[in-house]
Amino acid sequence: MAIVEIKGVKKTYFQGKVKVEALRGIDLTIDKGEFAAIAGPSGSGKTTLLNIIGGLDLPDGGTVILDSNPYAQMNQTSLASLRLHKIGFVFQAYNLIPVLSAIENVEYVMLLQGVPRKEREEKARAILDDVGLVGKYNRRPSELSGGQQQRVAVARAIVSSPAVVLADEPTANLDSKTGESLLLMMKKMNTQKKVTFIFSTHDSMVMAYARRLVTIKDGRIVNDEAK
Repeated sequence: MAIVEIKGVKKTYFQGKVKVEALRGIDLTIDKGEFAAIAGPSGSGKTTLLNIIGGLDLPDGGTVILDSNPYAQMNQTSLASLRLHKIGFVFQAYNLIPVLSAIENVEYVMLLQGVPRKEREEKARAILDDVGLVGKYNRRPSELSGGQQQRVAVARAIVSSPAVVLADEPTANLDSKTGESLLLMMKKMNTQKKVTFIFSTHDSMVMAYARRLVTIKDGRIVNDEAK
């Protein structure tokens, strides 16, 4: 079953007066349960593509459908609701709220979704245990290592069982050992909980762990292989 369907997607930016064709007609389908990486050098268009999949940016042409929701038929309010309920985000800078504890950060999305407090707490504790942060519920981001902060970010992304988790360079700020530990944890979530992951990366380790590798160059897909 397709979770993401992209057809003929184009995106152009202007840097000053210079026209940059970030995406030049992308066709891509991601099925439920995939563990896929979009790889390519800086400036290849991979982050732009991930942002368009996540509804953070809109294409200039082509169609994007996520979990049977066509973006072209949605206004900004509908898109925001889709992101809240259907998409989990993991960023390379973690993007945790500094004044909130680990468990409060994980609960935050559920708070916005209107999930009752007791249920939020139970789900947040369970997912923090799953990602290896037993007993660290009340620590703020400044009291956690980079790897632990990224685990909180992953827990926050998957706690509400979204249709897809989008991870933009999730290992970029981590040493190789910590990065591998994080990838193993996410792969376990993919295998056991059937969470669909799409990575944007130029990290060879992420590419090695991915079960599908989509290579993008100069705004075009140049290779797409399943492992």
